[in-house]
Amino acid sequence: MSTTAVSEEKLASLPVEPGVYILKDAKGKPLYVGKAKSLRDRVRSYFREPAGSHHKPPEMIRRIADFETIVTDSTSEALILESNLIKEYAPRFNIRLRDDKTYPYIKVTVGEPFPRVFVTRRLVKDGSRYFGPYADVGHMRRALRAIKKLYTIRSCHYDLPQQAPSRPCLDYYIGRCKAPCVGYQTESDYREMIDEVLLVLQGHTGKLAEKLAERMEDAAQSLEFERAAEYRDVLRGLAELERRQLAIDPRGGDVDAVALVRDGDSACGVIFKIREGKLLGREAHFLGNVENEAEESILSVFLARYYLLQQEVARELLVPIEFEDRQAVEAHLRERTGRAFSVHVPQRGFKRELVRLAAENARHLLEERQLLEGQAERRAPPALYSLRGELNLERVPRAIVGFDISNIQGADAVGASVWFENGEPLKSEYRRYRIESVEGVDDYAAMQEIVSRYFSRRLAEEKRLPDLVLIDGGKGQLSAAAQALERVGLPDLPVVALAKREELIFTLDRIEPLRLTRRAPGLRLLQRVRDEVHRFGLQYHRQRRSRRTLRSGLLDIPGVGPARQESLLREFGSLKAVKAAAPEEIARVPGIGEALAGKIAAALQEPDDATG
Repeated sequence: MSTTAVSEEKLASLPVEPGVYILKDAKGKPLYVGKAKSLRDRVRSYFREPAGSHHKPPEMIRRIADFETIVTDSTSEALILESNLIKEYAPRFNIRLRDDKTYPYIKVTVGEPFPRVFVTRRLVKDGSRYFGPYADVGHMRRALRAIKKLYTIRSCHYDLPQQAPSRPCLDYYIGRCKAPCVGYQTESDYREMIDEVLLVLQGHTGKLAEKLAERMEDAAQSLEFERAAEYRDVLRGLAELERRQLAIDPRGGDVDAVALVRDGDSACGVIFKIREGKLLGREAHFLGNVENEAEESILSVFLARYYLLQQEVARELLVPIEFEDRQAVEAHLRERTGRAFSVHVPQRGFKRELVRLAAENARHLLEERQLLEGQAERRAPPALYSLRGELNLERVPRAIVGFDISNIQGADAVGASVWFENGEPLKSEYRRYRIESVEGVDDYAAMQEIVSRYFSRRLAEEKRLPDLVLIDGGKGQLSAAAQALERVGLPDLPVVALAKREELIFTLDRIEPLRLTRRAPGLRLLQRVRDEVHRFGLQYHRQRRSRRTLRSGLLDIPGVGPARQESLLREFGSLKAVKAAAPEEIARVPGIGEALAGKIAAALQEPDDATG
């Protein structure tokens, strides 16, 4: 983009420090909010690099007329500021947080002498502890019910001890509160109970159970049987709570596992919270406008918007891929929690399995949403999601079209295409082609012809285009197909080639072919498509060759037309059987007669006699 819209002086005065930039249109409306380690380098790139070199939509680049920058002390501050500004301005070209609303938190007012526990949607810096945000409101309410069943937390709104009623409320008489408001429960006893509530909300029920068991034993030995019974009841409640939690890591540990799944313009992020080796909860959030964004950018936005708002985080965050803001996320959470924190991309073992399980949940949630919104007719198998990741596709390849050329020594060359929908063949979309513009053996030119014909017709009829084009062949066939797609105006349609024997996948953006393990579900699906189009093309080739053989054998005989040919083949089953038949047998076929039967027998024997 040129610098006509923005003065060179303004570009020259850009700071080199980290911060946030806001790109604006001619009316001053924010188009995009971004962050950068160096504002000078990042912002200048929008004005001095060719438009096609950006990952951002060309329309956005064309509309940039001005910008604003905000310098921050660190990249971690820039990460948080970017998230807040996106929420404030909702720029058109930023990733949209489709369920961007204020999620509820569980608030514990630890700054009060007698803390309360309740639900809120506002984060206030008043010294309170917040747990959440909870996208799964049902999970939050179950947690609250369990706490209120285990502990006698006050539900009143008095500012104790300054404000207090003259007598206890109904909760005291039904056993739901011990009336600290009128002095029936001491502040230290109440605070001890709140400390236990915090452990439950953090998921540390195992540690709490050990403490309670010791207290129960001490109370029993001191003959405080009523107090021992209270501890016993709480222990039973904790045991019931633990039974409802899914055991994930038998070794125990506090880990948060994050996964992200995308399909076209939509994405779903999931956070698994593992405490003491058990799944405490799952948070899921949806994002839109992600089609032009890299996977790393989507993950960064998801973490900045949702994960960094979490008040209670584990010491370790597991993510599926490396991302640019990893160090900023670590620095921010170390500073906020005041303890060690690390981000890891697990490669094997149970931690890798945690991320995979989170991804599986994200996939199901995204498809569920798409089905409800009518964006998908039915669920796609996991192999399609694997294929999207392995081939770095923008959307899940629900629709795959495969092409193949079939010929033997250049004779009867034909082409074929098959269509797979959600991993299954859709035979109503199968097509066959006679090669018309190619003479001799030229598979590349033949591939160009059938791909051009297929997509030209599909565009003319305004039919749906596939998400992925698969070519049976290697680099040459792939290049031919890509040229054909560019010729018909579809240069960005994803196309790959699968070579036989070594099962290598050739792509346009890689110098070396992609080699997947033989067990990879994505490779197996591509093999199914490749084998099916090869079978369908070979079947058509055999039909064409058979018809040519029949024509040279029967239709060239004077007096034999298509109707008599059909009668002969129906009677004898094949040309070979007609050749082996005696004249009198041929004469018994309706419409033939003795004279014509003699001519047919003689004509069919001539080639054999000539070669003798």
